[in-house]
Amino acid sequence: MARIDFYHLQKSAVEQALPRLLEKAYANGKPILVKIGNEARVEFLNTALWTYDDQSFLPHGSNKDGNAELQPIWLTSGDDNPNGAKMLFLVDGAKIDVADLPQFERIFNLFDGSNDENLQQARDFWRRIKEAGHECFYWQQDDAGRWQQKA
Repeated sequence: MARIDFYHLQKSAVEQALPRLLEKAYANGKPILVKIGNEARVEFLNTALWTYDDQSFLPHGSNKDGNAELQPIWLTSGDDNPNGAKMLFLVDGAKIDVADLPQFERIFNLFDGSNDENLQQARDFWRRIKEAGHECFYWQQDDAGRWQQKA
């Protein structure tokens, strides 16, 4: 069964929270897929990952860059997994079918707590994956923007 972590964004935008979470995931040495809700946001986040911190580097790419199979972190709005990712990040309302979860060891679902549609989508996804028997963990930002696991 896959482990699914829900990250409830309350103090940061996706483009601020995603790079830090990706840094930690990338340290595991496993390929990562970032599935994004729409293609315009793919290129926005692709650029944001190059510029978020001049002291850090996250090797990544998207369709614009090519060589998907060589990219440690692949950004897409599609259902493809060309780099054989074992970790999946869902952002900006991106969805995955529960039947497709077993191809990943770990899933990170980042959702905007101020967006009612994103919040409802996260709740529905939580319910479906719990019914399927997957492990779910819920993380919420504290006042300083740090992640705190909630019961």
